[in-house]
Amino acid sequence: MNINTILGSKSGISQTFVNGLRIPSTKVVAGPCVVTGIKSMDKDGYWAIQLGFGSRTGKNLSKALKGHLKHFLAKPDPALSGTARPSSARQDKSTQLQNYPKHIREIRVDSAPEFKVGDVITLSDIFSVGDLISVTGISKGKGHAGVVKRHHFRGGPKTHGQSDRHRAPGSIGQTTTPGRVYKGKRMAGRMGGETVTIKNVHVIGIDKEKNEMLISSPIPGAPNAILTIIKLAAGSLADLEHEVEAVVIEEAPAEPASAPADAKAMAGKEATAGKEEAPKE
Repeated sequence: MNINTILGSKSGISQTFVNGLRIPSTKVVAGPCVVTGIKSMDKDGYWAIQLGFGSRTGKNLSKALKGHLKHFLAKPDPALSGTARPSSARQDKSTQLQNYPKHIREIRVDSAPEFKVGDVITLSDIFSVGDLISVTGISKGKGHAGVVKRHHFRGGPKTHGQSDRHRAPGSIGQTTTPGRVYKGKRMAGRMGGETVTIKNVHVIGIDKEKNEMLISSPIPGAPNAILTIIKLAAGSLADLEHEVEAVVIEEAPAEPASAPADAKAMAGKEATAGKEEAPKE
């Protein structure tokens, strides 16, 4: 199999335990995906597989997309199949109620794919427990945000008459030279809604019947958001345990520095007691 990618949707975030270690995890519904098209080197200049995920009716679908996806129509409604030929209105309604893929994404491959149009790719065909993966999604949109929230500015001083400048951006440029604001200047604006990729996370568990997988990290996006999951390398949960243990060791609090001072205080008390008990000459 020369494909290492599948489409999915974010279900929810929780936590799980692996050999006594608590790990934040995200449940993702991944697949099944249907192959809706094949891009060839001769015709398109590159090799790619077009995957469809989810289900939707054809009510608001364009005719061009309906023609492209005509191979994946559901079977006609049995209630409409009889000796009498259905009217045109009933036939149009039957066509609208048939299911189409809701999301379509194109996955690049290095060589001619082993699949053909109409094949179904499931979660267990690509992934197994412990695999190292990357997940790409669109982060939650947060609307218009100021510089403190968007770029972590600390704001202006809180005293000396600064009544309305606590969260202001401050100066944004110079005077006549250069006479403009430089491109890329960090200012207030729309925040979120960007493509974010989380790399080097592990597959904790796979449910083949429900097409669900547990991922060892929070994943960008709102619930039911579309995700692209790519297998980077085969692995095991032992690698994940080593990573978590290393983080725990690095974040372990240091021993209190007051222990040597306490020892000196005790030594001083013992010396003072010895002087008081010494006999007078």
